[in-house]
Amino acid sequence: MGPKKVLSAEEGDDIKKSLEFMTEEISAVKLQMKAILDLVEEVKALRIQNAEKDRRLAYLENRVADLEQYTRINDVIITGLRIKPRSYARAVAADNVGGPGEEDVNSTELQVVTFLRSKGVEVDYNNIEACHPLPRKNDSDKPAIIVRFANRKHKTALNADIARKARYLKKQGKIQNTWTTNCKVFIKLNGTPEQAKVLVIRNMEELDKY
Repeated sequence: MGPKKVLSAEEGDDIKKSLEFMTEEISAVKLQMKAILDLVEEVKALRIQNAEKDRRLAYLENRVADLEQYTRINDVIITGLRIKPRSYARAVAADNVGGPGEEDVNSTELQVVTFLRSKGVEVDYNNIEACHPLPRKNDSDKPAIIVRFANRKHKTALNADIARKARYLKKQGKIQNTWTTNCKVFIKLNGTPEQAKVLVIRNMEELDKY
């Protein structure tokens, strides 16, 4: 082996400074890594919180939907029927006796029953608890009437007629599929994936276009 090289004082100082610099750099990198790991853990915690909030929100939305379904379970919305107003003469006669006559009060219900029967849906007039037109934003909007049955059996019967017609359309190949869930009738349209939408059918008239 050859003679060992003896470092000068200046060279020794340079090496010392280099080691000190590297030590500081390593410490800085360690601090940065710790900060990054802390941020990663924070992101994980936030994701867990968001997932929990999403689950809670989905649960609440489902609860609201269930409550709305329950409160409206006896209601049916009919579109396409324009209620004919009572005549001026009958209005005058009713005003003279202090109010509308029984025929006028029941006019909307009678027109609804007649309309449904014309569509092949048999409804007993006495099973209608309430019936009135829904407000429209514009005169050009399609008229809609809400009907509340005395019990849900009659709404179920109406939904059965809607489901029967939907199955007939499926058999004819005019729609891709149909099913009933929670007293709601669904259909899936024909066409490409973009066109094959799933729709909720609320009345017979909505099936007339298919």
